[in-house]
Amino acid sequence: MGSRLTEEQAAFAAAVRDFAKRECGTREQRDALTDGGREAHHPELYRRLADLGWLGVCLPEEYGGAGGGTADACLFLEETSYGMVPCGGFITTVITAKAYERFGTEQQRQEVLSGVVRGDVLAIAMSEPGAGSDVGALRCRARQQRDGTWVIDGQKTWISNAHCAESILLVARTGEDKHGGLTMFHLPAGTPFVEIRGIETMRGREVNDVCLTDVRLPADSVVGEVNGGWKQLMAGLNHERLFLAANMLGLARRAFDDAIAYVREREQFGRPVGSFQAIRHRVADLATEIECTRLLVREVALDCDAHPEKLFPREASMAKLKATELAKRVTLEGMQMMGGYGYTTEFDMERHLRAAVVSTVYGGTSEIQRDVIGKTYGL
Repeated sequence: MGSRLTEEQAAFAAAVRDFAKRECGTREQRDALTDGGREAHHPELYRRLADLGWLGVCLPEEYGGAGGGTADACLFLEETSYGMVPCGGFITTVITAKAYERFGTEQQRQEVLSGVVRGDVLAIAMSEPGAGSDVGALRCRARQQRDGTWVIDGQKTWISNAHCAESILLVARTGEDKHGGLTMFHLPAGTPFVEIRGIETMRGREVNDVCLTDVRLPADSVVGEVNGGWKQLMAGLNHERLFLAANMLGLARRAFDDAIAYVREREQFGRPVGSFQAIRHRVADLATEIECTRLLVREVALDCDAHPEKLFPREASMAKLKATELAKRVTLEGMQMMGGYGYTTEFDMERHLRAAVVSTVYGGTSEIQRDVIGKTYGL
């Protein structure tokens, strides 16, 4: 996002970089904030980001936001990812907040969006043990009672940040039609008979099982239209895929810079390993790919801001596919360039790799993104 940044955006990016360097610029600081890399979100630091007014970067001013656009949110995600700021709750929050902004009632928007600006974390629950890429196969069911209330039963899995969220945007089945029978519900934290169980992963704890047994929600908990959940989900794909792309672009940049710093200093056979042609060519290829990805993400974000009513399935999927696959490649190549040291916990590269490898799975796998792109060409 180089030359096309406005002066205001450039100043914003510089401020985020300064915050990251000051608050988590050393390995010791990051370890203290993340329990040695096991936690992706630090609530107190997150509240400080809220105090700076940054968490509402792309939310409307009437709810306390900054009134910025998709490009501004992507910039924030890229810079916090690059700076390794432990604000992992933001990405699910901003994705979910856009759904409330577009489809929520005025009361829901006041409650949820204002809370986001103050530092609340949001989560969205779609995936189930038998419904991942095929979201339409979900079986968690909501039944409306005679008094208008809803009773919900089922299980969700791989739900990022559910354990630290103030509320969850739950997608449940309310009709028999595969895609036309889904509805979104506002599920506040602490709702009775909701059990959240953490899932241990190679990156620590950030995803959860969410089990719902005879959970009762009021009639006004529906977000948008009953049986309109699928269309509402599709309307949010621009933001979801772009935000994930920006996050991984920042990670790719950070892994690249960490590798560069290492190969400049590490000597073998009497000279820095970065001076060998094999390393120089690898660096040149990665640097070029990072710049291409940066331009792609930036351009699609600007298009979304210019045409907020339009879907960009091809372009958004391209951005998500390119950025996540790039992050995986850069971290793997970075580890290779660093040799055994890249594999140790003394350096951050192994941490970068653990964050990158799953990015090609969540938010729509790389295979799904390729399928979406192919279909836009009539295939």
